[in-house]
Amino acid sequence: MAAQLALEIGGVIGGLLLVLLIGVSCCLWRRLCVTFTYEELPEAPDMSTVAASNSQEDRLCQPPVGAQLSRLSSVPFMVPPSLQGQDWVPLDSPARAQASQDPCPAPELLPHTSTDNLGKACALGAINPELYKFPEDTSETDFPAGCLGRLWFSVEYQQEAERLLVGLIKAQHLQAPSGTCNPLVKLHLLPDERRFLQSKSKCKTSNPQFDEHFIFQVPSKSVIQRVLRFSVYHVDKQRKHQLLGHVLFPLKSETLAGDCHRIICRDLEAESLEPPSEFGDLQFCLGYNDYLSRLTVVVLRAKGLQLQEHRGAVSVFVKLSLMNHNKFVKCKKTSTVLGSINPVYNETFSFKADAAQLDTASLSLTVLQGAKGDKESLPLGRVVLGPYMYSRGRELEHWNEMLNKPKELVKRWHALCSPCEL
Repeated sequence: MAAQLALEIGGVIGGLLLVLLIGVSCCLWRRLCVTFTYEELPEAPDMSTVAASNSQEDRLCQPPVGAQLSRLSSVPFMVPPSLQGQDWVPLDSPARAQASQDPCPAPELLPHTSTDNLGKACALGAINPELYKFPEDTSETDFPAGCLGRLWFSVEYQQEAERLLVGLIKAQHLQAPSGTCNPLVKLHLLPDERRFLQSKSKCKTSNPQFDEHFIFQVPSKSVIQRVLRFSVYHVDKQRKHQLLGHVLFPLKSETLAGDCHRIICRDLEAESLEPPSEFGDLQFCLGYNDYLSRLTVVVLRAKGLQLQEHRGAVSVFVKLSLMNHNKFVKCKKTSTVLGSINPVYNETFSFKADAAQLDTASLSLTVLQGAKGDKESLPLGRVVLGPYMYSRGRELEHWNEMLNKPKELVKRWHALCSPCEL
């Protein structure tokens, strides 16, 4: 009896489990069938039928006159500020079609921008051209009064080949003695004044365009001691060369370093018509800044120096000494130039000097000649500037002009006095 009851209970439980298993299998099979069933695309309907149905739907969807449009409270809607006050345009209107053809509409101006200030303000998202403008180059338009002309050139030194490449680009605003100008340029590498290179002559122009290149063979040890001189001439009808001016360009190490394709422009300087003095001449600038209490001296060049050839390979430099009540204050020196009677320096020096001390101060510039192995340098000449108690003539005039023109550099030539007076 008990065995029969247990068998029936087991049969019922097994039947229930079988039914449950069949139900789960059916559910899984339906889900798989839904997942892998592809919906076929309907065939393209007739365009006339579609247009008729669309027009009928538009008529059905139009609200009655006077009725207010209603919307669900759960879906917020808001008209953008840029579209407020504009009429709605139907999707099938020509205006809508024309607007959709422009994929990149012009950006709107900022709220504070008016149409009158379009040149000063920039549209949102647009490029402001004012940010990409280069500073205006006034080198071809700004010529000072009395300018003899301006020369453009480039300098490059090739260290391995020991070659100096000079590019002569152009000249402008040349002042010819006659109405027409036929310019040409001669290039010297000082102190060698015998050999030179010459450009082609240009006819009837005060703004010649040369675009010529020249090569000088210069050892790397002596290149920084050389000075490049450009002499601009006018060729008259008799084929005579009349000097219009020249440019002196010292080949310093900082000039040859960096960008080798840099274009340089310099104003022409007039050749001094005065004959050199007995012991040579020295050209320099003086300037005083009363706000900074600084005395500035720019040593430019010397000419006609009487070198002592028996001392062998000579070097020439200038020594600057600032004195106060005949007491030494400060001393500075220029770089040395080898074996030239017309050395070019273009070096700037500054001294600390109060305005009250200028009445008792004096400045001495001495040109010295040195040689290898000699501890003492041979003086070639000297110039002393200062108030009335220290100087006279052109030296006193130069000093007074410096005081009368503060913050300006006053340039002058001065004759060197005898070395025996040192």
